[in-house]
Amino acid sequence: MIRFGAATAAYQIEGAVREGGRGPSIWDDFCLTPGHVVDGDTGDVACDHYHRWRGDLDLMAALGLETYRFSIAWPRVQPEGRGPLNRRGVAFYRRLVEGLLERGIEPVATLDHWDLPSARQAAGGWAARDTAERFAEYARLMGEQLGDVVCDWITHNEPWVVAFLGHAEGIKAPGIRDWVTALRAAHHLLVSHGMAVEALRAVGAPGTRVGITLNLAPVRPASGSEEDRAAALRLDGHLNRWFLDPVLRGGRYPEDMVALFERRYGPLDAVLDGDRDLMSAPIDFLGVNYYMPKRVRAAPGHAPLGLEQVSGGSPLTAMGWEVDADGLHEVLMRVRRDYGDVAIYITENGAAYDDGEVHNGTVEDPERTAYLRDHLAALSRAIADGVDVRRYYAWSLLDNFEWEHGYGKRFGIVRVDYETQRRIPKRSGLWYRDYIARARNGGGA
Repeated sequence: MIRFGAATAAYQIEGAVREGGRGPSIWDDFCLTPGHVVDGDTGDVACDHYHRWRGDLDLMAALGLETYRFSIAWPRVQPEGRGPLNRRGVAFYRRLVEGLLERGIEPVATLDHWDLPSARQAAGGWAARDTAERFAEYARLMGEQLGDVVCDWITHNEPWVVAFLGHAEGIKAPGIRDWVTALRAAHHLLVSHGMAVEALRAVGAPGTRVGITLNLAPVRPASGSEEDRAAALRLDGHLNRWFLDPVLRGGRYPEDMVALFERRYGPLDAVLDGDRDLMSAPIDFLGVNYYMPKRVRAAPGHAPLGLEQVSGGSPLTAMGWEVDADGLHEVLMRVRRDYGDVAIYITENGAAYDDGEVHNGTVEDPERTAYLRDHLAALSRAIADGVDVRRYYAWSLLDNFEWEHGYGKRFGIVRVDYETQRRIPKRSGLWYRDYIARARNGGGA
């Protein structure tokens, strides 16, 4: 039976970046560099969830959420990314998880949602294999500390974003622009995933489930030309298959993409004997983040992929992202067709819109409500077509710090007034509450 919930990430909501023994992360550092984040915003306060977590849990219960996906901030529990744990940080997450369980809400913990400890970046970050080994140690420690109250673990959130937007394009932390470094980081993220799977299984209680979350999208050519179709295949290889294949196809990278990258950058020197087995460590579920399809056309001058993305002309969100609920159905069917009957958690799905002000105690957000309605309908079709989907998480529970976009983009089903930190459920959140209730009462969600 599918469970419905919402998701958040530590750096986007917690705040309290210098409290409770927390160390700095690469996102703290990235935000301090002028020009990296709109309006110079930071996650220093964010939604102040570190102090307001009890009220936020009550809000989740009031919205009828059955499950909650959150992330553990590695620098809060192990400030140096190695060595002793920060007991105050661990205690915060134990209180959070126990509070969820008291309210009948299932906790699902993500170990890495992009906030690598700064000390690890100083030691080479994800470009260094030692970071993979330290991550496995961190995973083991979290399993030991919280494995009695957390059954479901996600190793990494969107390693493609970390590797390529953080290390090739430099638009996210740590802000590096070097494709060789990005490919090395991608490999170490996948290796660390496998190491963490083994570590969590070794110390977890019976029933422990471990997965990884990938951002997936259907890739469509801008035209029927051979060049555009080939460009779409390359982006699919880069975005989807570069991570799906190692995890679900025996630790092998797609041959066409290996050939492309090695022609330009030389051998993938980070790959060591035994890595294939690590990357393909059996998982209990695949996390899928879906927001939009990708449309591309050939652009030979755009190295290394020789393509550029184009707008599909459909309705767009405030992020400029195309709205296409059918794309979710397409992604889920593709995973089942190409990779087998793996259990799937939809770990993120949502939209940013330019919401209006509070009126009569709520925020009217018809576009977001329609977005959720249509994507949940697409999800239902996929389930009817045989896809094994077990969780769905709306992104996001709260308006929050939207990375390099600062606080100007609102994804929440709950509005946050950043001046007062008041939480106001939006119409979409109230609609989602009723949707969950209907699903549980046999009303045919």
